[in-house]
Amino acid sequence: MKEQKATNVTWHEHKVSKEDRETLLKQKGVVLWFTGLSGSGKSTIANEVAYQLHTRGHFSYVLDGDNIRHGLNKDLGFSPEDRNENIRRISEVAHLFADAGVIAITAFISPYRDLRNFCRGLLDKERYFEVYCKASLDTCEQRDPKGLYKKARKGEIKQFTGIDAPYEEPENPEILLDTDVLSIEQSAEKVLKILKEKNII
Repeated sequence: MKEQKATNVTWHEHKVSKEDRETLLKQKGVVLWFTGLSGSGKSTIANEVAYQLHTRGHFSYVLDGDNIRHGLNKDLGFSPEDRNENIRRISEVAHLFADAGVIAITAFISPYRDLRNFCRGLLDKERYFEVYCKASLDTCEQRDPKGLYKKARKGEIKQFTGIDAPYEEPENPEILLDTDVLSIEQSAEKVLKILKEKNII
């Protein structure tokens, strides 16, 4: 990870604590880190989880891979170095959201374990949930909602995860969603059930 360049900076404590914010929101601030191949259902399920939380009176926010690249990370491409910086930045943002008491929901391919573990390391153990949307490459290619696999197969997109760039599967995700089998609604309900069991909501 990047070294801090700024000097003469001091961390300031605030009068309103994380616990104060969580009491106000009646929930715990956590990060739900959705990972998986393109087409595995990350963004769709993340949005369904956010919608279901909203209908139940809980405050969440989805940090989606494509959306983030329109603003905060629009200066980054898809080289391994840029992918690393993309995930580093969003990890820090998600950490701030969780500290604010928000249920931060990210939807990024995030193909490398060490980068996902970087985000994990920013939070207390019980505040990070890796959500692995597991789907076969065949299923993802059949769905291909953005037509990216077709372009990658033709060589029009280089360094495409699952084709000519690696995806390191999570070894022990907090939540495993077999999206070859589970529907969007079933997947979202599984996530919500675990959040209830862990007293997040």
